Amino acid sequence: MNIFLALVGVLGVSASGPIMAATAAPALAIAFWRNAIGAVLMGAPAAVVHRRAFRALTGRDYKWTAVAALALALHFACFITALQMTSVAAATALVCLQAGWIALFNVLRGIRVAPVVLVGLAAAFAGVVVISGFDLGLSREALIGDLLAVAGGALAGVYTIAGGKARETMATGTYTTLCYGACAVLLLGLCAAFRQPIVGFPPAAWLGILAVTLVAQILGHTVFNHLLAVISPLVVSMIILLEIPGAAILAAVFLHEQLPAGTYAGLALILAGLAVVVAGQGRNRRRAAAAAPAVPPAPPALGGEL
Repeated sequence: MNIFLALVGVLGVSASGPIMAATAAPALAIAFWRNAIGAVLMGAPAAVVHRRAFRALTGRDYKWTAVAALALALHFACFITALQMTSVAAATALVCLQAGWIALFNVLRGIRVAPVVLVGLAAAFAGVVVISGFDLGLSREALIGDLLAVAGGALAGVYTIAGGKARETMATGTYTTLCYGACAVLLLGLCAAFRQPIVGFPPAAWLGILAVTLVAQILGHTVFNHLLAVISPLVVSMIILLEIPGAAILAAVFLHEQLPAGTYAGLALILAGLAVVVAGQGRNRRRAAAAAPAVPPAPPALGGEL
């Protein structure tokens, strides 16, 4: 049963990129509606059932939740814009560098990481150089899309770290309600600032927005949140990496996306490097488990990310 759920989750997150790329609506509007609908579907019940938890929140809780919400809003703005400028396969692989950015942030914070993690980081970021080099030959717009996807991955890493801090004292439902709700409000502000409409789209665009909310948030990330409670987080992280080839295959089949051979080499480098990073971090977590209680993980960033 868990294997079946994992396959459903991979299909959900892999399909989110092609769906958003094919949706004829502004990037910020897609991000806003996806988070607003997701906040209602996934977070509103918690606001009713766990009212006491909201009253017990501290300034620290609000601070880390606000940081996570801001990072998530900017992540979506970067990633969905990237999907409209570069290939789905490249954007998905580059934004999936989230795991690599977290490891790199840990290095910058003075947290010791295993040498094998550094090797994985080097391989993953070499894949970025390969993909960006080939996209530069295609168009300047594709290169800008690549850079936005890389920024989206870094922001997803910030979101995960901040969310982990918030989750030290907050339940999943409470955190989700506040974070996704605040993210939707921030995206609404960005829509207004950049004068991107949030209504008036053709029926096909609304169908795409509803579809990405369903497949990525409900079938994708909700499934992975469930699996984190029943199987190893390392296994879940490895399964999520299948989003990279999954998105490339779906984009090739349904969007007829054709990529240079060198781009596929870059995708393979990123996938292999991230697998090494995730495995190395998993070993570090197992060593530290006896020294400190496990912290419930933050819900994954929604769409094209771990």
